Amino acid sequence: MQVQATAAHIRAKQRAVGLRHAIVICGFVFAASALLVVQLFLTGDAHIPANNVIPAALGQSDGLADYVVRRTNLPRALGALLGGALFGLSGALAQRLFGNPLATPDIIGISSGAGAGAMIVIAGFGATGIGVQAGALAGALVVALVVYALSWSGGVQSYRLILIGIGVGACASAIVTFIVTRLDEVSTQRAMRWLIGSLNGADARAAALLTVALGVGLVLVLLIRRALSDLALGDELAAGLGIRVSAVRFAALLLATLLAALVTSVTGPIAFVALVAGPIATRALRVPDAPIVAALVGAVLLCATDIAAQTLPLISPVPTGAITALFGAPVLIALLVRRKASV
Repeated sequence: MQVQATAAHIRAKQRAVGLRHAIVICGFVFAASALLVVQLFLTGDAHIPANNVIPAALGQSDGLADYVVRRTNLPRALGALLGGALFGLSGALAQRLFGNPLATPDIIGISSGAGAGAMIVIAGFGATGIGVQAGALAGALVVALVVYALSWSGGVQSYRLILIGIGVGACASAIVTFIVTRLDEVSTQRAMRWLIGSLNGADARAAALLTVALGVGLVLVLLIRRALSDLALGDELAAGLGIRVSAVRFAALLLATLLAALVTSVTGPIAFVALVAGPIATRALRVPDAPIVAALVGAVLLCATDIAAQTLPLISPVPTGAITALFGAPVLIALLVRRKASV
């Protein structure tokens, strides 16, 4: 009887956990969908009737409504949704890999490297579009490899990696500053807007790229999720379980870098979304690893901050990255204080 009661209690607890997870996921999906619709209605000074917005988004309109809604607002909204999801996924992956909530691409210099790579190809070769994205990818990969190599000392300690990443990121930022001071006035304004982080450059091609990246990224993260859970037990124990520790760590870092670099090449280095999405997801689900929910949280955060950037009274419009920094900086301080208190 006692065994049966225990089994029934376990099943009831599992059902409760499953229900909570379903509610959390559905809640974030609903929030992301609602914010996506809200962004479609942000027509600015165009004065498009509200009843024309949805038909225009579905391609059932023409003229001004088609241009503003389907060719401008919809790609921007999808860019915020998909870009936020990629930021959240890459941040959660890096945090799980190194076991530290501060070990995200924007903190350890990867986003700065992407920005430096993009600025180099813009200033040196006049690149646009795919060229800028290739430069951002190359810059992020170079920084990630340098940080990982300098952090290696019989293994990678998270705080060592974070400190080295901050230093390498500062070097990348210095390169960006040097390049920007050599640009003409128009190019400087465009570069600074991109470097702060903005969704103005999102278009249908960028939305398609982010869709593919998110789909592939989710599949790969789910494939290595179990190996990352084993790594959390310690390198020696993970190796005893048959995990190729160095290979898994490098593959996970490479994946997080590519995901962050791809979205950065479209939106610019928008800060703090990758940092806060993972902790919010793990708190909501009460589990140490929640990559899918982290992606949903990132999507909601970037959509919400982009709407705020376009609608806040007195200051709008402003680059989206300025709003994420405004709300993300206190979260970073809170994480630092919490880590200090736990030491």
